[in-house]
Amino acid sequence: MTAKKSKIQFDVLLDENKIPESLSWSAKDGGIENQPTKAFMLAVWDSVAQESLRIDLWTKDMPVDEMKLFFHQTLVAMADTYQRATDDDKMADTMRDFCDYFAEKLNLKN
Repeated sequence: MTAKKSKIQFDVLLDENKIPESLSWSAKDGGIENQPTKAFMLAVWDSVAQESLRIDLWTKDMPVDEMKLFFHQTLVAMADTYQRATDDDKMADTMRDFCDYFAEKLNLKN
């Protein structure tokens, strides 16, 4: 079997103060090329240091209300990923309970 390499790329345009003006990303294998976005969070695991490393960026024109939705949806996705990765249904449900609390406190639920 031949290994296939796939690339995901993030492009960041900075202003003179190194604040993101615009963000875009590409994942050609997924049919995405130079897709604009207002924010992204990337986490990678350093198994040697046993710690996560993060890049969190958002554009200066990212509306706060959209940032709140972005965080809520990211937290929900993390609970789903946690459940798939660990099979720990009880903790995943606890995480989802927090997501519901988060949404309630920020008036995100209709």
